Amino acid sequence: MKQEGIRKLYYSISEVAQLADLEAHVLRYWETEFEELRPKKNRAGNRVYTERDIAVVMRIHHLLREDKYTIEGARQVLARDAAPPVATDREALLALRAFLEKLLHTL
Repeated sequence: MKQEGIRKLYYSISEVAQLADLEAHVLRYWETEFEELRPKKNRAGNRVYTERDIAVVMRIHHLLREDKYTIEGARQVLARDAAPPVATDREALLALRAFLEKLLHTL
């Protein structure tokens, strides 16, 4: 019996295709066109998609089908969106480090 609170860690290509309302061959094509979409493969060689991969698929789907971007345009949008979090992550880590050092000195 499947419980509502438990989420799967990995999804098959057919499950992701169904979630995104796409055909499996479209997902395989997008893997060749978008660097961000690189699902791992299990020992049998089947693609296994994580939640992160599914989020990327949904973002690409939105850009191509709803926002009407070309593949090249969608690639540029994804690259532009991916760049800032690196700096943001670094800033967040530096702020956390400063906080922890301050906390250490107060103890």
